[in-house]
Amino acid sequence: MKHGVTVTVNGRRREDQVEPRLLLVHYLREVAGLTGTHVSCDTSQCGACTVLLDGQAVKSCSLFAVQVDGRAVTTIEGLAAAGTLHPVQQAFWNEHGLQCGFCTPGFIMATAYLLERNPAPSDEEIRKGLEGNLCRCTGYANIMRAVRSAAAAVNGRAAVRGTAATSAAAESPTPVGG
Repeated sequence: MKHGVTVTVNGRRREDQVEPRLLLVHYLREVAGLTGTHVSCDTSQCGACTVLLDGQAVKSCSLFAVQVDGRAVTTIEGLAAAGTLHPVQQAFWNEHGLQCGFCTPGFIMATAYLLERNPAPSDEEIRKGLEGNLCRCTGYANIMRAVRSAAAAVNGRAAVRGTAATSAAAESPTPVGG
């Protein structure tokens, strides 16, 4: 038996009939046609499916679509405005904060959430803020640079590369949060 849901996705109201067991990530990809949110681990471990739900970063593989009835979801497609990349998207592009790009939408959404709460995070706060996201390709150096660059853009200043000690620690191949 299907259930009706009304969800605002990227500022647009949608009304759909969905199976009660349909995960939010599959609703976004298969029903809403927004394929930027990626399915990876299906266990909420990797963060590739991160979206904003009422402004909070959530892993869309850990929620059913019926649980977001009446709520607002922002996906990677919803960050750009009028054809202009969001500062976080632009920073990931400029700083090459990706390799294969599969985890990038989740990292960008987690970064947007982090910078909304803390527009000038330290390297440790960046690592903590992104600890629920995994990249299997990079050593995280460019991801850290991208977050610093995005923070600088949000604050209207030049990116801070960090001290020699913080840069070395932040740009080591150790996974974020690991």
